Amino acid sequence: MMRRLTWALVLIAACCAHVAAAQTCTLVITGPLNFGPYTGAQIRSTAQYQVTCSGAWNIPFDAGNGAGATETQRYLTGPGGAKLGYEIYRDSAYSQNWGNTTNTEMTGTGNYAGTIYAQLNANQTAPNGAYTDTVDSATTSFTLTAQINPTCSISANPLAFANYAGALLNGTTTLSVTCTSTTFYNVGLNAGTATGATVTNRMMTGPAGKLLHYSLFSDSARTINWGNSTGSWVFGIGTGTAQTLTVYGQIPANQSTVSGIYTDTITATINY
Repeated sequence: MMRRLTWALVLIAACCAHVAAAQTCTLVITGPLNFGPYTGAQIRSTAQYQVTCSGAWNIPFDAGNGAGATETQRYLTGPGGAKLGYEIYRDSAYSQNWGNTTNTEMTGTGNYAGTIYAQLNANQTAPNGAYTDTVDSATTSFTLTAQINPTCSISANPLAFANYAGALLNGTTTLSVTCTSTTFYNVGLNAGTATGATVTNRMMTGPAGKLLHYSLFSDSARTINWGNSTGSWVFGIGTGTAQTLTVYGQIPANQSTVSGIYTDTITATINY
């Protein structure tokens, strides 16, 4: 089930510093600012805010509570102290940082409707779970949240055996698995497409329907069959980057064949 990655910005308060004591100013942020689920790509999103004020005002945003954060590099904090970096900007070009020092605060005069521009940075690796931060604006704070959901992808390379001449023949290929950090997964290989094939007795089909039996294993000693059910899966834990799994193939000796090309198609399934 996919979950939405969101920033929850709820802020209704006096906003402004450096104003006359008799002046009353309020800031309302509508939203929330919603990024959607984070999968490693850069995400930009916005929220609207409204200033009601009779004179000059400014809105400062501090660095937030993330460890090591600055007003130019803020962090959402998640499981085990993991972090996701993000920024807040004053302009639609995402070039003017919104901070709490001179020339980085948002300033204006009178009533004003504006936009907060936020960016969640690309290519970050972090565990699944909820991420939060709290940013202060003058005497008020707002909360930002994010969610990383478990995701996985898998790709495969062909297994090309050498010419079979009746002797036992081995070959290998690889699968590439990419899962979000700390995601538990398993990979199964089905029986293939030959009629009557099973995960323990796979077959390649050649000329005139001739069959060539072969096996697929998960270990280099070729003793552990790689199937598609409990007990024969290959397990792993995602790191956020590609992981390589080796498939060990073997064609038994002494099979009666005819000359030609023999093929089969195996489907690799990842469960997480």
